[in-house]
Amino acid sequence: MNVLLLGSGGREHALAWKLAQSPLLGRLFAVPGNPGIAGHATCIDIPLDDHDAIVTLCGAEKIDLVVVGPEAPLVDGIADRLITEGLPVFGPRRVAAQLEGSKLFTKELCKAHDIPTAAFGRFTEAEAARAFIRAQGAPIVLKADGLMAGKGVIVAMTIDEALDGVDEVFAMGGAGTEILIEEFLEGEEVSFFCLVDGETVLPFGSAQDHKRAYDGDRGPNTGGMGAYSPAPVFTAEMERHALHDIIKPTARALADAASAYRGVLFAGLMITREGPKLIEYNVRFGDPECQVLMLRMEGDLLPILHAVATGRLEDQPVPLKPEAAITVVMAARGYPGSYQKGTRIAGINAAEQIPGVKVFHAGTKQAGSELVANGGRVLNVTAIGANVAEARERAYDAVARIDWPDGFCRSDIAWRALGSDPT
Repeated sequence: MNVLLLGSGGREHALAWKLAQSPLLGRLFAVPGNPGIAGHATCIDIPLDDHDAIVTLCGAEKIDLVVVGPEAPLVDGIADRLITEGLPVFGPRRVAAQLEGSKLFTKELCKAHDIPTAAFGRFTEAEAARAFIRAQGAPIVLKADGLMAGKGVIVAMTIDEALDGVDEVFAMGGAGTEILIEEFLEGEEVSFFCLVDGETVLPFGSAQDHKRAYDGDRGPNTGGMGAYSPAPVFTAEMERHALHDIIKPTARALADAASAYRGVLFAGLMITREGPKLIEYNVRFGDPECQVLMLRMEGDLLPILHAVATGRLEDQPVPLKPEAAITVVMAARGYPGSYQKGTRIAGINAAEQIPGVKVFHAGTKQAGSELVANGGRVLNVTAIGANVAEARERAYDAVARIDWPDGFCRSDIAWRALGSDPT
């Protein structure tokens, strides 16, 4: 089976690494890929928004399955175009991709189908938004609609902070935007992944991400500075509630609307005293959560993704190892603000000599014989162990072997799972 993987980050490197292990794989191609992915696939430099070129490539290389990594091509309708050409695609069509493409779409779906989520209001004018904030009080959450690359959210702990944030959130969304203001949910956040094929839903494990840039959950929000799996707070009972009350009603709602979801559905949940509530949906594997899930997965990923893409997913569990996995993101100094590209990286081979360690490339580039940084989040140092403590020790031992003076990472990834206080 010839497979085309779309994307260029750490998530796609993890998927390529896992797909390359399949005995069913013929050739693996990646668009555009990265130096880590190039160890498993033929990388081809085509822009992800060039649908015509991607279709042409699929025909020339006799592609049997397209796996879409990032969200933007899905919201842009790449799955629709490829399906029209007769190609199986792991990833939802444009309409279903609005679960991530529009926060307002998701909130209205939740409202229509009694899916537990934060109460909300939607606004096109700043003064109306401020009046709502004064009536509701703080803390309160402000969100820009649309794709925001993990940003576009202000969690305001005071009314003044919320009022001051209204113009900022409108600016995030651009001209003509509509913003969302919603209830602040208290609890612990969990990332829950499910494979969905119409109304067939299979859990694919849980994880917890670390969004803040610095130790102690301080600093600005980022695309994610590390993750671990499984999430101890996400018990079997919580999973049952999430499936029954959130994921399956969403799948049914989309199936009824002739926009059946096919792909992985990533639910960002808050575990409250009333049970799990939906914070947001993403229509792809998380990054860096995908990296820890791929280390924990047993067996062959390729036939499972193909079954989802072709509408043949069976109601059987996805095999995950009982061990824990952790990933530590190494980022360029200055991220998520301005940072320097082109700085030299060495020591990855030494890091991978540690048992259970795999380093995924998130933002790298080959410059002659040297590997250099080419983004904000650059490496995902990932490890598996008998428990979180062992996986964490291996991951940080691996970080210490990487020679990159211009990079930094958090030193407290998985503090919740280990019961430590980050402050």
